[in-house]
Amino acid sequence: MRETPEELAELQALLDASLPRSTSHLRSIIDTERTLTASRLTQVLTGMRVLALSTVTAKGEPRVSAVDGHFLHGRWHFGTARGAAKARHLAARPAVSAAHLRGEDLGVFTHGTAEILNPRDGEADADWPELLAYLKEHYGADAFDWEDDVVYYRLRPHWMTVYAPDPAKLTAASSGS
Repeated sequence: MRETPEELAELQALLDASLPRSTSHLRSIIDTERTLTASRLTQVLTGMRVLALSTVTAKGEPRVSAVDGHFLHGRWHFGTARGAAKARHLAARPAVSAAHLRGEDLGVFTHGTAEILNPRDGEADADWPELLAYLKEHYGADAFDWEDDVVYYRLRPHWMTVYAPDPAKLTAASSGS
């Protein structure tokens, strides 16, 4: 867990504000008994987690693909090849939706804006050095040409909700891994 108390408070405020703005159908599925707090969520979402990431083409057609997601500082971080269609979509239209699903035990659903952390031309985001160190530790320092091969993003959420029908089971299972 790398979140500061302020980041946890911000994430909790987002979670608390998102569900009431949802449809009655979603609120009939996700309620206070079937969700996680920000603190528990950050304990569950450690390491690499596969995200289904949705972008939009220039014609307005949706596209979904899988990315390696890393939940750090209360936000998703993910990367792709600089030449990938996903990178072109995000450069032109940075609005994204992401879902992390673990069977029927966990669903984390996020809508927001993808922010580039390591642009090829221009100055890197202030958070990039810390994320780069984390990624090199996770994947290995020589896994990529970190400046030319991959582009990394932070998903700045404006809506996020979590479905966890049995939070105690989920948290207990994640702490043993």
